[in-house]
Amino acid sequence: MDFLRQHQLNIMLFLSGICSVLAILSMLTNTMPPKRRRTLVLLEVCAALLLIMDRYAYIYRGNVSTTGWWMVRISNFCVFLFSILIILLFNAYLKDLFLNEGNLEKTPKRLLVVDVLICADVVILILSQFFGWLYTFNQTNRYMRAPLFPVAYIVPGVSMLLQFSVIINFRKKIRPIIRIPLILFDIVPIVATLIQFFLYGISLQNIAMTGEAIFLYMFVLIDMNDTVEKMNRLKIEFLEDEQKDMQVLFEQTALALANAIDANNAHTHGHSSRVAEYSKQIAVLAGKTEKECEEIYFAGLLHDIGKIGIPNSIINKDGKLNEEELNEFKKHPIIGNKILSSIQNAHYLSIAAHYHHERYDGHGYPEGLKGNDIPDVARIVAVADAYDGMTSKRSYHEPLPQQMAREEIVKGIETQFDPDYAKFMIHMIDLDTEYTMREHSDVKALAGKNSLDCKEYRGRKSEGILIAENIVKIHLHSTADEKFLSEKTIPSFIIFDSLDARIYDDEKKQKELLYLEYACVRMDGKFVQGEVRKIQAETKKLKEYTGEELLSAYKNGVDYYIEAVRVKDHLMLMIQNDFMSIQVIVALPYIARFSYLGLTGENCRISEVTVETTDEKASENYIPRIAEEIDYTKGLPVGGIPNVQIDGWRSKSSDPVPVSDGMKITFHSQSMPTARLIWHCPYILLYYSDDAKINGPNFKEYIVLRIDGENWESNSHATNKVLISRTPSFESWDAWKAMNKSGIDCEVLVNVKGSKITLTTENAGIALKSVTELNEDAGQVYLSLTGDQCTLSNIRIE
Repeated sequence: MDFLRQHQLNIMLFLSGICSVLAILSMLTNTMPPKRRRTLVLLEVCAALLLIMDRYAYIYRGNVSTTGWWMVRISNFCVFLFSILIILLFNAYLKDLFLNEGNLEKTPKRLLVVDVLICADVVILILSQFFGWLYTFNQTNRYMRAPLFPVAYIVPGVSMLLQFSVIINFRKKIRPIIRIPLILFDIVPIVATLIQFFLYGISLQNIAMTGEAIFLYMFVLIDMNDTVEKMNRLKIEFLEDEQKDMQVLFEQTALALANAIDANNAHTHGHSSRVAEYSKQIAVLAGKTEKECEEIYFAGLLHDIGKIGIPNSIINKDGKLNEEELNEFKKHPIIGNKILSSIQNAHYLSIAAHYHHERYDGHGYPEGLKGNDIPDVARIVAVADAYDGMTSKRSYHEPLPQQMAREEIVKGIETQFDPDYAKFMIHMIDLDTEYTMREHSDVKALAGKNSLDCKEYRGRKSEGILIAENIVKIHLHSTADEKFLSEKTIPSFIIFDSLDARIYDDEKKQKELLYLEYACVRMDGKFVQGEVRKIQAETKKLKEYTGEELLSAYKNGVDYYIEAVRVKDHLMLMIQNDFMSIQVIVALPYIARFSYLGLTGENCRISEVTVETTDEKASENYIPRIAEEIDYTKGLPVGGIPNVQIDGWRSKSSDPVPVSDGMKITFHSQSMPTARLIWHCPYILLYYSDDAKINGPNFKEYIVLRIDGENWESNSHATNKVLISRTPSFESWDAWKAMNKSGIDCEVLVNVKGSKITLTTENAGIALKSVTELNEDAGQVYLSLTGDQCTLSNIRIE
């Protein structure tokens, strides 16, 4: 206490200065309700004046001059007055807080009582100046307590206790961060008042009240900042939601327009949506930004909007257009540009609509632009549009098989298509092993709520479900037509392969699309054998039943649960219903061809079809073998490296060879009987891994060079340049494929100079020179031979 007596004047000056600054800051604060802000400003002003006047009272105490006489009386009066006003202002702050933020319907009566008590205390204070009720001054001009002095402590104390009771009673109505200073504002001064009542000469109560005024502002400021932050966050969230809503509206509008375009054309079903998706995927592979990819998506979605202005008689004509109709049709890019050019914030929409029929060699329309003069977005959409046009049904052609569409894109590089974007499209096709990038028929992969109403046997057939090493689970419900009820009125599976995963009964189509039917298996285990080496079916009864019970079940409906899987050249079906379980094993004639399940039936309705390709991969011994494994390398000469049979795209590779300068690799290549495409040939792979194995630790792929000349020109690990030329011995791609099928001897020369690795080879009229420059010091680089549907034998390293 001696320390406080000695330094309390400096403490008063310091605290009053802080209160003055806070009063100014409160005036400048616009985020607080006006009434509460005014109250807080007056509270800080009164707190500052309280300590200033209390300080003067101590400074002039005992000063008998005229100035001292007046200053002592004025300062002591102000000390009592401002201490009372602080309580009154705090009361006003509480009332506003509970009414506006606490959502009280009316002001608590205890706070109204406080207003009355404080006003009465002010009256007593004023009268005391004339009657000396609270304090007096002696002859030396010193402050003296009067008989009614306890009133000066009791009234404020009772007022603060009443305020404290209200705060405690309605504490849940206010935020916790404000609750703390409100409680302390009343408790601390009450404790200080009790102490000061017994300690004369120390302004503990006034210092405490001023300190709590500062403390209150600090917490109000923290709460205010938190509120502002929440409001800003809500505003940002609102703007983000609004932006999302606008984006959704834009997407829905664009999609509605695209659907309207396709609906106007009897020969297109979802064309615009597919082109948009393919275009976006090309943009992603090209390294475009997320925003650019989205823009390209919508450009693809609306690329055909100009067809709205073309007569329906032309749009929906069956067969090819005549010259006059074709000229009219070619106006749709110009019309599309006019429609979309008014959307100034999305100019890319009109660009794609305007130029997506331009050709890279300059022979397109409407303006005959060439090469990079064609806008980027239009070159992307052009590739996607051409691919979907080839793989979709049109009035003048059936869907082209995906692999044939791929060849057409390869042939169109640098003539019809930008070479870079064409290669990205080709890469997407290569990754689409289940042929999902196409126009689907009514029964889409047997999924969802689609159904199949079968009358005569094989009258209706679904698309094929690809069966590979991952187990496929199928469920379906079948109800037989009671008019034709028999043991045959159940579903069947057609096991087949074709270029477009569809079933064909027409011989011409079968030949065009390389259709091969392995077997037809009925759901009771009976089958018709097709082009297979062997097939066997084992049926096990799950319960005893009569023929009548079985027919009754067919009529009422039977659920079938099927599992299908293929491992190498064997395929297995597990079929189960309430009566029996059936295991069908098929030894396929070729290891490299695909296998599909198509659903059909006889006089039954197939519904509730679901198809799930699981993550469960079958092991090599999962299917019991019923025929020996197909081995095309048997009897072929073996060199220094074991022969390799490559059944599918890069499914196997030769043993690795460390790359060195001047080395020469020779081998014999022969495409498999099932090979039918350009890229069914050997590939040369340069790579690195810690254990020399492909896909080993720290695997880095530098180049995959196909001997037909196709390759990825660069990646993050290396920069590749490939020079491709056709020698006079090259006749045509058909002749090239025929030579590979009969077998060719290949030779690859390797030269290493620093970080550059050069590969040189010539095969069946295609000469290649590939220069790979490594972007980093990789250590030992390895070479391996791989490919697609080919055998590599007599592999020698010199």
